[in-house]
Amino acid sequence: MIQTWRLDTGAQTLVLGTHRARLPSVVYWGAPLPQHEDLETLFHAHLIDLTGGMLDENPDLSICPEAARSFPGQPGLILRGNDGAPLLPKFCLEQATITGDKGLRLAYKNEAGGLAYMADFDVFEDSNIITAKATLIADTPVHLHWFAAPVMLAPQNADAMIDFAGRWCGEFQELHTPWQAGMRYRDNRTGRTGHEHFPGLIIPGRGATNTQGEAHAFHYGWSGGHKMIAEELPDGRRQIQFGNATRIEAVADKTFHTAPLYMSYSDKGINGCARAFQRHVRYHIVKFPQESRPRPVHYNCWEAVYFNHDLPALKEIATMAAGLGAERFVLDDGWFGSRDDDTRALSEWEVDARKYPDGLDPLIDHVHSAGMHFGIWFEPEMINPQSSIYEANPHWALGSEDQILGRNQKALNMALDEVREFLFTRIARILRDHQIDYMKWDHNRVLPMPDAAQTRGSYALIDQLRHKFPDVEIESCASGGGRVDFGILERTHRVWLSDSNDALERARIQHGAALFLPASVVGSHVGPRQCHTSGRVHDISFRAWVAAQRHMGFEMDPRELTKDEAEVLQRITAWWKAERDWLMRADILRLDSNDKAVLAEQHIAEDDTQFVVFANKIDTSSQIAPRPLRLSALNADANYEIDIVNRDEVHKLSRGAPHLKAGAMRVSGQYLMRHGVILPWGFPNQCWVIKGRKVS
Repeated sequence: MIQTWRLDTGAQTLVLGTHRARLPSVVYWGAPLPQHEDLETLFHAHLIDLTGGMLDENPDLSICPEAARSFPGQPGLILRGNDGAPLLPKFCLEQATITGDKGLRLAYKNEAGGLAYMADFDVFEDSNIITAKATLIADTPVHLHWFAAPVMLAPQNADAMIDFAGRWCGEFQELHTPWQAGMRYRDNRTGRTGHEHFPGLIIPGRGATNTQGEAHAFHYGWSGGHKMIAEELPDGRRQIQFGNATRIEAVADKTFHTAPLYMSYSDKGINGCARAFQRHVRYHIVKFPQESRPRPVHYNCWEAVYFNHDLPALKEIATMAAGLGAERFVLDDGWFGSRDDDTRALSEWEVDARKYPDGLDPLIDHVHSAGMHFGIWFEPEMINPQSSIYEANPHWALGSEDQILGRNQKALNMALDEVREFLFTRIARILRDHQIDYMKWDHNRVLPMPDAAQTRGSYALIDQLRHKFPDVEIESCASGGGRVDFGILERTHRVWLSDSNDALERARIQHGAALFLPASVVGSHVGPRQCHTSGRVHDISFRAWVAAQRHMGFEMDPRELTKDEAEVLQRITAWWKAERDWLMRADILRLDSNDKAVLAEQHIAEDDTQFVVFANKIDTSSQIAPRPLRLSALNADANYEIDIVNRDEVHKLSRGAPHLKAGAMRVSGQYLMRHGVILPWGFPNQCWVIKGRKVS
């Protein structure tokens, strides 16, 4: 007996099929199929042929490939009994249930008993996302080595895949790997999402670009380290597996869950998948405490004062930041315990009376009087051995006594109830006793050992604080972009994408992250004139325009600004404020630039009536004059009025007469998409900003 199910978002169709009550396989995933499509025919049509040297039937490439059914590739489940013996289940369908409006739950039992498997699929039409997650239930505790979320079939018309690497201050670097026989394998065992291993994968169809062609894309929403398998079997079939990193369940248990696997298909290029992920974050993942409040311009004092907290200086800085346009002031590391450097006091979480003899209220009151909200920094999951808390509770630290420290600190064991209770009490007291609207939550080292219980404990603490203080917004930081994923974003409202405030590096990092993250949750700050992490010196305009491409903020000492620099920053900040209501709900589309020196994005409003193009000149062009920059996702028959926002930045060496240098122009969407915009000549490390609006 053949059974089939289909899931539709309106822009994609996923079809599952099975016979003899086995685990189903993906028989189709792509452009939306007609409702009258015969799914049983599709099940037969997707089967491949047999020839010499093969088994008499191709083993199922199912949503959890089973080693017990002669599957030749990587299985979707590896577990052992308490005696250490491998368990090789064969699952049979018990029940299929429609959930919600269009979701699906498939429940299976092991033929020999003792184990149950369940796969849940949910459909989100408004974001064009399908999620898939799996659950394993055992009658007696078992040891889990590997458990994949429902496994997907990868397309045959793809020549390469794109996944991500990175480092501190260099996150979201794209890796392009050709498909070939064998396996692309990523297993991140650092205990956090990681700068090095963002849990995403994009499979562009042959010839696909940002703006055209087919693409399939995945994101695994878990913060504790993931494993990814992209495998081509000897028969040519391809599978994609995502799950928690291997061997991170330290003890035997009776129930295991994967995180959700977020999936999207696009026939409008890679941008179609990027738009789906961005919208899903905006619509379903991140819920701001005050949805109607505009995203505030952010000021963080870290690169202004570091640990040198001085109340009169901080008041002066706050006043100047507000004058530049800041609406939120965040007090970073150094306000608590005896925290004069990064060697001591983590976990004490009591106001340092030496630096703040009257507590934090004098600073908070001053910040509020300047018209800003107040935020504060914590690093709850970490502890310094040189601290009163560690001296009293050394058993709270995760890992061995002789472990390698990271930033002079150890991780607290977040699986311990007493640790979470202590942290909740200390943090809640600070939030309860002060008027605090924002918390920057940091995580500055990898774990000494991977343990899924650590991530679950951290999630539980954040959830508890969110419940107690629902109006406090939380930022996820982990040495910058070390914990960026949908799992942490379900509990927070903003990510610090990188510790680099170098505008050039930021433009690159933000461009990579745009494949998954909307502007509203990505903090981007105007850094010091000379960047503290790269040593580069960038013009204030370039720094400000790069920050204006995401959730804008400042992170430098405003006392270093010249009068001219302050005026430029005020002007660009005022522009961002005027545009932010629609800009923070816009879709970020990466443009296919004809010039490798130009990294360009088009931020287009949800209703498609207006857009802004940020064209970042990141290098010297190989040719003299700028090439046309094609836009995307416009109405070909509509007219658009476009203009350069920062025309005042045209240099005297730009001596020609492109139309936009003189003023706005009105052209069709077809022209903008097929020919493109001619920009003025410019130096490297400059950003051209083009505003467009649809006109009748």
